[in-house]
Amino acid sequence: MNCRTAMIADENRFEGKPPSDAHSAVGARSLQRRELEMKSAAYATFMVLLTIAAGAPGIAADYQTVEITPPHLGGMTVKFNLILPTDYDRSSRRFPVLYLLHGHPGEYSRWVTYTHITEYAKPYAEIIVMPEGDSSCYVNNYADPRLQWEDYIIKDLIPYIDGHYRTIASREGRAIAGNSMGGYGAMMLGLKYPQMFIAIASLSGALDAAEPQFGGKIKKPREGRSFITDDFGPVDNPNRAADDPFWLIQKLTPENCPHLFLSVGSSDFLLEQNRRFISLLATLGFRYRYYEVPGNHAWPVWDEQIQNVLRLEAPVLGAGGLTAP
Repeated sequence: MNCRTAMIADENRFEGKPPSDAHSAVGARSLQRRELEMKSAAYATFMVLLTIAAGAPGIAADYQTVEITPPHLGGMTVKFNLILPTDYDRSSRRFPVLYLLHGHPGEYSRWVTYTHITEYAKPYAEIIVMPEGDSSCYVNNYADPRLQWEDYIIKDLIPYIDGHYRTIASREGRAIAGNSMGGYGAMMLGLKYPQMFIAIASLSGALDAAEPQFGGKIKKPREGRSFITDDFGPVDNPNRAADDPFWLIQKLTPENCPHLFLSVGSSDFLLEQNRRFISLLATLGFRYRYYEVPGNHAWPVWDEQIQNVLRLEAPVLGAGGLTAP
């Protein structure tokens, strides 16, 4: 069913620039790359550093920051933020997990910095994981074979979370979502691994990022084409199709496809590709929820729409509310 409703505005290149981020957004990709490279370490196994990122004495932290060195990133150390249910320490139950991906330019802390996700999560009985994605589009990098970002999410991060936290370690207890580049990443990974995710949400997703014409759509085309080519390879690379949601959806059936939620601003520069994807879903007979809301490619829109993601995915994941131990 096709729902078009309403909501907000503003834009910066690929991912919307937060109003307070005018200076830090400049050169964000190169700065982030240098930061990640500086943290590289030659560890053979995961290393974990838990940092309490918020909260007062005697009160559970709003989120934690975890640092790991995963095998599929060539020795690079990366972080992710983690929100645990408010009753996690008081119960022995297992919880579903939502993997929430950031956009470009950005890094793992964007969701807790520019939205109220820690507040929105409190009524729900689920774990939320917000990983580092750099400017990877969450694909295995063409230019640098050491940076296997898809494999990091699927083969490193998810097993790590399932091994260290009380999760429901099955398709029925796992969803993936993201904004902008992360919306593309969520849709691509969710459709490529439908046996692993029960639900997918794309907020202003760059759904045709793997297609040859996409690099020219970014406000700074030279920068856009550079990281897109690094991620996917040259425009004539036949392997791009394997990372293209428009191709991946055609390999599925309505019966084995995860639940789909999509939203996009009515003034967003990615509006038409989202409409094109919805048209394909309708033609193929897939069920979905789709919202067009007032606004541009910006954090105020995503702050609003992530609330809908949590609300709509909760019954699918069994995360509808907190219960007694």
